[in-house]
Amino acid sequence: MISLEGKKTLITGGSRGIGAETAILFAKAGSDVAITYSSRKSAAEEVQKKVRSLERECLAYQADFSKKKDVLKMVENILENWGHIDVLVNNVGIWTYGEMGNMEEKVWQETIRVNLDSIFYVCNAVVPSMKARKSGWIINVSSTAGVRGEAYHSHYAASKGAVITLTKSLAAELAPFGIRVNCVAPGWVDTDMCADVFRDKIFRKKVEMSIPLQRIAPPEDIAGPILFLASDLARHITGELLNVNGGSVLCA
Repeated sequence: MISLEGKKTLITGGSRGIGAETAILFAKAGSDVAITYSSRKSAAEEVQKKVRSLERECLAYQADFSKKKDVLKMVENILENWGHIDVLVNNVGIWTYGEMGNMEEKVWQETIRVNLDSIFYVCNAVVPSMKARKSGWIINVSSTAGVRGEAYHSHYAASKGAVITLTKSLAAELAPFGIRVNCVAPGWVDTDMCADVFRDKIFRKKVEMSIPLQRIAPPEDIAGPILFLASDLARHITGELLNVNGGSVLCA
């Protein structure tokens, strides 16, 4: 039922995890995709192969999203190739440990740059072309940490909470231009980002038991809701936060 036939989608952080699964799912729905990666070129190339096997175009860009010039260069190149971007999925992000009172300033700043500044830079570069066409979807990836907070990850929670309020603000600002802005907030997801902590089998089991559905989501469980929000099925939804966490965080 969901078709993105003929659409052009930019997915940041698209070489692995949620981003990679989203790229593949969007391609299955008919969209050409552009993905970004930081250092894992081989992983990005693997996603390209999978997308192209679905007979969709896949562009890949290495970029540092904490740097405005990298973002501008990438968006300019995509617009030169495609002419426009229909869907923007802001997925790039990092998750690191940080104990307040002992956290180094550079740890805080890096998290804010990658998780929040990146969204500002990309939106600021992409929105003008969407405004000109009076059409566009923007889906930001936040986290349950941005909803409830997270001990020893306050820098991460702060960045993801800001993503939620940025989403709501942009939804109101851009609605007159036919641009809808929404957000998904995953809970625990079985990706490389969580691989280190999940090596502790006892901790993993504890996490599973804390989730009402008693399972940790694979990345495709997050890609599905992102696809929904990018489809015409969600054409009257904007400024919304969609929690995808198996019931572990319930909020209005």
